[in-house]
Amino acid sequence: MLDLTTLQSRLIVSCQAYPGEPLRDPRTMAQMAQAAVNGGAAAVRIQGIRDLEQTRVAVDVPMIGLWKDGADGVFITPTLEHALACAAAGSDIVAIDGTRRPRPDGRSLAGTIAALHEQTGVLVMADCGSAADAKAAADAGADLIGTTLAGYTGERDKTDGPDLELLAEIAALDLGVPLIAEGRIHTPAQARACLEAGAFAVVVGTAITHPTTITGWFAGALQG
Repeated sequence: MLDLTTLQSRLIVSCQAYPGEPLRDPRTMAQMAQAAVNGGAAAVRIQGIRDLEQTRVAVDVPMIGLWKDGADGVFITPTLEHALACAAAGSDIVAIDGTRRPRPDGRSLAGTIAALHEQTGVLVMADCGSAADAKAAADAGADLIGTTLAGYTGERDKTDGPDLELLAEIAALDLGVPLIAEGRIHTPAQARACLEAGAFAVVVGTAITHPTTITGWFAGALQG
């Protein structure tokens, strides 16, 4: 089983591209993951089965796998079947929606996590949107808690930058599992602030691996 201490205070890079974009190709995402590892990423977060399969061959760092299906509600690895496919594609950790919302297959979060543990042995990262989500996910058996969905489930306002207040609130709960900061972390200073707020490790995606968005930041600043 993966030794999570290898990720403590380290950077995890999320390599994803949206449908229809020029970089939306599994081989390209695998190359992006290689570039991130060369830059010091301790792990990568990858979306989609083909991307996972390509990236598993390309890098030897831990891989957090997920499968986005849909665009609303519970869509991050929404069912056990999605999660099992991510595990089969080489994920060391499978990221799933860790909110308290109903799941499309009718399973409970605890039942999904238990089945993943029993059938695959992978670790499970619960992508949460609030402190209540985080507490429920830890009680359900999640191995890691992420703030991935903060500001996207209606329980909290969407912050400009990482939700440091939520990080501190969850850290204070002392849930006994690593807390992973993720979401709107756009600068090295913000990443550091996440650690200081209580995060175990930090996931950065857009600011490193999404050139369309990064270009828009610069272009917008010049026009403004």
